[in-house]
Amino acid sequence: MELADANVLVTGGAGLIGSHLATELVKSGSSVRIVDDLSKGDQARVPAAAEFVQADLTDPRAVTEVLTENVDIVFHLAAYTDTNYDEDRKLFEENTAMTYNVLERMNEVGVSNIAFTSSSTVYGEAPRPTPEDYAPLEPISIYGSSKLADEAILSTYAHSYDFTVWVFRFANIVGPHQRGTVIPDFIQKLRDDPSELTILGNGRQKKSYLHVTECVDAIQHIIETTTADLNTYNLGTRTTTSVTEIADIVTEELGLDPTYAYTGGDRGWTGDVPKMRLSIEKLSGLGWEPALSSHAAVRRATRELVSEMS
Repeated sequence: MELADANVLVTGGAGLIGSHLATELVKSGSSVRIVDDLSKGDQARVPAAAEFVQADLTDPRAVTEVLTENVDIVFHLAAYTDTNYDEDRKLFEENTAMTYNVLERMNEVGVSNIAFTSSSTVYGEAPRPTPEDYAPLEPISIYGSSKLADEAILSTYAHSYDFTVWVFRFANIVGPHQRGTVIPDFIQKLRDDPSELTILGNGRQKKSYLHVTECVDAIQHIIETTTADLNTYNLGTRTTTSVTEIADIVTEELGLDPTYAYTGGDRGWTGDVPKMRLSIEKLSGLGWEPALSSHAAVRRATRELVSEMS
């Protein structure tokens, strides 16, 4: 599908990935409408050339108002994460409700192209590197379970309702505008107390980190080069970075030398997958490779966030 000059709806477009994606789509000549409830996003991130609507996509009436027949493709990024909600049931029900509401409305108005941001969490604790056809999918968090449920209904619409669906299973995405994740958390903690940094778990949790600009570039590349009814792709890097290595990078960029205090255990929180590296061979087969290693992505994001949070 050609994205240049397309009419695009981006849900969750005031978030980290959505705002960067919307900016690039505007640059390509697309007409972009962003919808976000601002529960986690920030309207200041929304590009000036994009239309912005604040709405709650768990309400079918709101979806009816923002999703019209002139849309060429929906980028469905809106989702609540484990850090948004203390109520597991509410997180699961509202994430799946948003996706179902969007798909139901698309079918009503004849819009049949949708790109969905899933997550590496659908795999659970899988062998690494994990390919897209790995099975069984056994998520260990409510967030991962909600993403897998979303993928299931998207598959149904692809196979039974003539939709074209792109599913992106992300590694950890990092970059400017990010809050509530490990890099900005470490920056804030060290600004509050430069002498000691508390690290959740044992620090040996090791995952793949992809810079948001490369994530957005890969999304566009996949959409413009694939034509199947259901297209599922991992997005990540071939390398990983441990939590302690992230701490080392952040402290180095801040010019500090704190002691580390570990909370213990092999995972940072309930549902945390301590080791994650996705296979990107399928993505590589389309002619796209990340330019930055996981370490380099973390360092670039750290420098951007240190400047942004100053």
